[in-house]
Amino acid sequence: MSGTGQLLATVPPASVKGPWRPPRHRHLRGSDFRWAIAFVLPYAAVFLALVVYPAGYALWMASDPSLYTDLIENRLYLSTVVNTLLFVGLGVNVKMFLALLLSGFFLRPRWWIKGLLAVYVLPWALAATQACIAFHWMLIGEQGLVDGLLSALFGIDGPLWFNNRWLGLGSNSIAYIWKWMPFWTLIFLAARMTIPQNIYDAAEVDGATGIRRFVHVTFPLLANLYLLCTLLSTLWTLGDFTTVYLVSGGGPSGSSEVLATLGFHYAFDFGRPALGAAAVMSALPVLIPVVIVLMRRLQPRSVQL
Repeated sequence: MSGTGQLLATVPPASVKGPWRPPRHRHLRGSDFRWAIAFVLPYAAVFLALVVYPAGYALWMASDPSLYTDLIENRLYLSTVVNTLLFVGLGVNVKMFLALLLSGFFLRPRWWIKGLLAVYVLPWALAATQACIAFHWMLIGEQGLVDGLLSALFGIDGPLWFNNRWLGLGSNSIAYIWKWMPFWTLIFLAARMTIPQNIYDAAEVDGATGIRRFVHVTFPLLANLYLLCTLLSTLWTLGDFTTVYLVSGGGPSGSSEVLATLGFHYAFDFGRPALGAAAVMSALPVLIPVVIVLMRRLQPRSVQL
């Protein structure tokens, strides 16, 4: 029997009995019930005031079908939908894949790698506003760091990053990856640290080393976490406003906008809050399936060892 097979043979079989159900508790009565209501009521009021009411009001504002006709007839909206899909697709998938790979690098027990990890997490530790403004100034013409280095080292003039749609969209995506990749790297690093060393030892006996160990051992053990993090990151990225607004500003002429910034401009710059709400709510056909899949993956199950 192989080393991995011997290790797995020593583990008792696990049986999954279906959806987990909480144990029954006795009903609260008298003063216990009143105290429970007193503790729950403030949180319920805050939830209704800050979550349910704003979301319901936005849905009501965006319920007029003529708003979506106006959106589709606007050339800027269709390009914004494409920008949003590219921004979310590139930002999420590149960020998560690189974070997974870098988590293996930072797992190595060397002092200089630990020091490098402290520097690596700085973009995430910074507030989003300061990080995005710093990235904007690094790309703003000859005064910026990137074009200044190109001119000083190679004697060439750098591009005008925010005068081209694709350069502006690429700048937004890179800034987003740079800002949030350290956070997910730490998540995957913590998950890697929970994998027992004896599993790797057994895999090494079977000849799984290097890239084979990652493919056949590490990734299968982290696959569920990777999927959950990707879905959660997709939800956050669809609603990301700060990065695009502060890095490229949606320029040139709104050609690098995403739905979150377009809705903001409709509501505050053009004085059409209902159209702004409709622009943001048009992402619901993507959001709802992601939320459903996320909730199904998070459904607890009872496992007997």
